[in-house]
Amino acid sequence: MALYLRKKLDNKAEIGVWQITETEEELMALSSIPSDEMEEISFIRSESMRKQRLAVRALLEEMFEEKVYLSHHDNGKPYIENDATNISITHTNKYVAVILHPTEDVGIDIESLDRDFSAVEKKALSEDEIDDLDDDKRNEQLAIYWCAKEAIFKLVSVYNVDFAEQIEVEHFRPKGEGELEASFIDKDDYEEEFDLEYMTFDRHVLVWVVG
Repeated sequence: MALYLRKKLDNKAEIGVWQITETEEELMALSSIPSDEMEEISFIRSESMRKQRLAVRALLEEMFEEKVYLSHHDNGKPYIENDATNISITHTNKYVAVILHPTEDVGIDIESLDRDFSAVEKKALSEDEIDDLDDDKRNEQLAIYWCAKEAIFKLVSVYNVDFAEQIEVEHFRPKGEGELEASFIDKDDYEEEFDLEYMTFDRHVLVWVVG
């Protein structure tokens, strides 16, 4: 098995990270997947995407004592049919990660630092955030900005969010791990503040938030 990390947080949330090292067949053998979900996975053309979905299943098998049934709302937000635990899911080619909380909404996002995040600057950052970028760690900082905004977007679960205008991340300097402060402004100009955490490992950055 490739359970990379399982971590309980002080705020009662729990994070799990799975490193995808197995074949499809090995991942299928690690968990009992409901037939309707298995049929849905079988229609995915990309082997990498199928393995990511199967790895999520293997990770949930590790984190829950009972078998859980995973589904999605119309907006794509995941939920567990037979458990009230709130969940958020993220994945790359190499890792999948989930965050769970018994009562609070949650959001999580992971990205590979081997990606070029230069496009994030134009489409997702405010002028103040662009001014705060460091030249020496620019790509890593952009990745953290993107993951933070994606995590908040997953938590608030509303349509048509303008990442540059509605989600503002306070100035930070990239480190191996740390905390972030951010705010979300809804369409009625109501502002909600969030405290996020992040960590970097194996050329990946992981950011999570609990509402």
